Amino acid sequence: MLDNSNEDQTSTSSIVQEGNMSAGTASLERELTSTRRLLWGNNVKEDVFRRWAQGFQFSTDEPSALIQQEGGPCAAIAPVQGFLLKILLSETPGHTLHDLTSEKCNSLLVRAVCMILSQCLAAKYNVAVYRKGEAGTEGSSSVNVSVDEQSFDAIENFHRRLEVHTFQTLSEVESFYNRNIRILKDKYGVLLLLYSVILSKGLETVEAELSELSDPLIHSTYGYGSQGLINLMLTGRAVAHVWDHDQVVGGLRLRGIERQNDIGFLTIMEHMQYCTVGSFYKNPKHPVWVLASETHLTVLFSMERRLAAPETAGESAERIFRSFDPEGNNFIPSAALQDVLCAADLVSEPEYVELMRRKLDSENLGIILLSAFMDEFFPGCERGAPDTFTLHHYNGLSRSNPGGRVVYRTGRAALLECPMRAATTDPMLTCLQTKWPSIDIVWDDGHSPSLN
Repeated sequence: MLDNSNEDQTSTSSIVQEGNMSAGTASLERELTSTRRLLWGNNVKEDVFRRWAQGFQFSTDEPSALIQQEGGPCAAIAPVQGFLLKILLSETPGHTLHDLTSEKCNSLLVRAVCMILSQCLAAKYNVAVYRKGEAGTEGSSSVNVSVDEQSFDAIENFHRRLEVHTFQTLSEVESFYNRNIRILKDKYGVLLLLYSVILSKGLETVEAELSELSDPLIHSTYGYGSQGLINLMLTGRAVAHVWDHDQVVGGLRLRGIERQNDIGFLTIMEHMQYCTVGSFYKNPKHPVWVLASETHLTVLFSMERRLAAPETAGESAERIFRSFDPEGNNFIPSAALQDVLCAADLVSEPEYVELMRRKLDSENLGIILLSAFMDEFFPGCERGAPDTFTLHHYNGLSRSNPGGRVVYRTGRAALLECPMRAATTDPMLTCLQTKWPSIDIVWDDGHSPSLN
């Protein structure tokens, strides 16, 4: 096991027996160097590296909630939390989240990590391990060593002491992590997972998916994860965009999300019109969504399975209509009707469109109301989702939780009948309106959770 630094030789030997070391020291060094450059760029800032140097640790106040010690690593922690909750909710519906043992939570952590690795569709799994130094040699300081030298040593020591162990099956990886849980929970657990994901998927494949971008996956100044890194952790593909499928923009083919994902993704940046989140992310297979503010990732989830039901034809058409109504006014310009009908796979021949335009805009006001559109094309359409449901929210930063306690916050949500999209300054509500335009939430403690 990897628990004690003064037993380094014994620990390493036991690990080597469980997984084959990657062949060739020179080849391994090249792989790790390229992975390091992909993640960090040419220079690793000490403060950014320090913020990412943490293990996966659970809250003492919420057994299955992971703690994020500082800003930055939410791009890895929030996806792991999302998959952990997906497993927990799908296997034990209706139970209390507070009766979980530490052993159960460790098992959920390992399974969530393995689920993320499984999305890489790897021919083999390369698991990064940090080999600890001899007792007293690492982390020691001297009056003759400057702070900058210590910082440099910490970064270089981490990369110098990385080892990669290869497994042929995911079950072998799961058994390995279960026997060596400290790999994930000790100081560098988050980073080791990132290296494992990239090395398992393959550097060339990741770089090909990121071909549109030249920036590192971790911002060199601010330390946050890029959208490519978030997508890699959530879907197994390091694409740069969040829309459905690929889109051609200015003659360039830009890659998006290729299929319905296990867990979803919503972002307040869509409200600001910086991006468009596609249906694959908004309507995942399980009622779990990673939420993005401008600087942080959190997780929203629900016990209500119907929230993950496939869209009805009417819901799909309503979503498309609203995509042409970015201000949330519940109407579109009459001139946009043909584009809406085409996008919704409805009849869009010019003569028919003109007939419908005159009917839906009978007063010739130049607009078409959502209600008139739905009554014409989808009369009596029922929602697949319930009108009321309970939501839970996770934020791993202690400073973003009341009293510094990392716990799940609970709210009672309702989808209102036929409102205009409510104007709000609440970032949480603004973010959730990108999926549920008419949503309203009353949080149990009377305060909306922080997205930051």
